[in-house]
Amino acid sequence: MMQMGTVLRDAEMTERAEKTAAVEDGGGVDVLVGGVQAAGELGLSRSEFARAVQLGIVRAGRPATGGAARYPRAELDRARTAAGGPDALRERVEAVAGAGAAAEVLGVGPSRFTRLARCGHLTPVGYRINRYRAVVWLYLAAELRTFAAQEPGMLSGVAPPADRELMAAGADLRPRRWRGRHVGLLLRRTADPWERAAVLASVLPEAELREAVPDPAERIVLAALAPSPPYGHPQVPASAAVALRLLEAGPPEEIHWYRTSLDFALTGARDQSKSTGERGPT
Repeated sequence: MMQMGTVLRDAEMTERAEKTAAVEDGGGVDVLVGGVQAAGELGLSRSEFARAVQLGIVRAGRPATGGAARYPRAELDRARTAAGGPDALRERVEAVAGAGAAAEVLGVGPSRFTRLARCGHLTPVGYRINRYRAVVWLYLAAELRTFAAQEPGMLSGVAPPADRELMAAGADLRPRRWRGRHVGLLLRRTADPWERAAVLASVLPEAELREAVPDPAERIVLAALAPSPPYGHPQVPASAAVALRLLEAGPPEEIHWYRTSLDFALTGARDQSKSTGERGPT
């Protein structure tokens, strides 16, 4: 399964071969291009293009030999047209990093923005780990503008009682909200039951996964199909360790939800295996 983190991996090495590749599609021929060229044709930076893929705005075609994603030029034209042109497409994937920049888009102070985000009113679209190994959340600028237009009462005045209770308890819903969004986007990109089960399994702590999937052979299949970390996930071990904690469900009720969802997905995956005689995606 081609996930966010592998969209541009080794793109420079495969670009020359990919950009002349073509496949038969519905009786016609459509040229496939690699991630770097696709981003350039859409007028997007690498991170913007990766976000477009993450959000499902751009859909990958058949992967090249070695697993690098390729994109039909017709799909690039569709995404550009559907968005309303290159400028509109760029606006859809524009992201701001950190409370200061996000607060400026909302027109509020950083402390108010932080409270709104920690209390779950705003959902991050990604993250970065800075040099101090602190999490810097990314937000879609378009979503911030929409929130400001739809919830003007949240931008001034006293915090509602529910928010005050959450802040007094030291709550921070940003990691959980981001995981929910991340998992949801990954699930939208595949209909295969084993791949869907692998997405859900990937956010469970190891002990919970072993209890939920006692069959070692099934765990091997799920591990092989697990999604790669999202684009921008750090490679430096110390920073990667911080980021990996964001990929794992934490609160008991969140873990319970993913376990229940995994049980349901595995039922469909096992039924598929019974019908095909093979364990794994078709």
